[in-house]
Amino acid sequence: MAKHLELQDLNVFYGNFLAVEGVSMEIEPRSITAFIGPSGCGKSTLLRTINRMHEVIPGARVEGKLLVDGEDLYGPEIDPVMVRRQVGMVFQRPNPFPTLSIRDNVLAGYKLNNSKMTKSEADDLVEKSLVGANLWNEVKDRLDKPGSGLSGGQQQRLCIARAIAVEPSVLLMDEPTSALDPISTQAIEDLAFELKERFTVVIVTHNMQQAARISDMTAFFNIAGSGQPGKLIEYDKTEKIFSNPAVQQTEDYVSGRFG
Repeated sequence: MAKHLELQDLNVFYGNFLAVEGVSMEIEPRSITAFIGPSGCGKSTLLRTINRMHEVIPGARVEGKLLVDGEDLYGPEIDPVMVRRQVGMVFQRPNPFPTLSIRDNVLAGYKLNNSKMTKSEADDLVEKSLVGANLWNEVKDRLDKPGSGLSGGQQQRLCIARAIAVEPSVLLMDEPTSALDPISTQAIEDLAFELKERFTVVIVTHNMQQAARISDMTAFFNIAGSGQPGKLIEYDKTEKIFSNPAVQQTEDYVSGRFG
């Protein structure tokens, strides 16, 4: 069930270093939101705060609120492991578990959560997740073969299948196509479009055309200089960000004048 996200004055720290400052934004369910901006402006850092991956780094912390359907994910009673179940993550480089079969890769999240299921339930979940990731027809005859034997684009779709198998409400993607060829990139973009029917999707991308093609909303982040925190400069409908942004910095970035 896709959920509504709200960031309220979020500050992200690594020790004493303020990496991202004062981000407030609302992300609607069943939509794709793209985070764009130059390297080092905090896009991936902010993305990782949404499923509390950020805090696995020693000294990392967050101030402010991050609400999912009104519930603060950083509330004192909230278990970070449950957050990561609710908020799935797909990384820049495909990272299937190399020693596991395709089937076991899909089921890995379920097993980590100690969910018990019968073999037929597991088979159904594997098929459903691989169909959902547009991978079923390519791998259905070799589910017991290692996931690492797939092509890069297939491995990334396998990672998406693994992420959606636990039925998250939010799906985060950190530059999911940057290591892929154009055909695989197209497959992932098409898939993202289908996934937004079921999930709230947030994607970090350096590919302006990709953001323009697939996202409903775009958030532009920038940094004033080395050692300065990343800030949200402008957040609006994607069409507006790319055709008529309100801020000159955004205009300069999307038109390629810097960054």
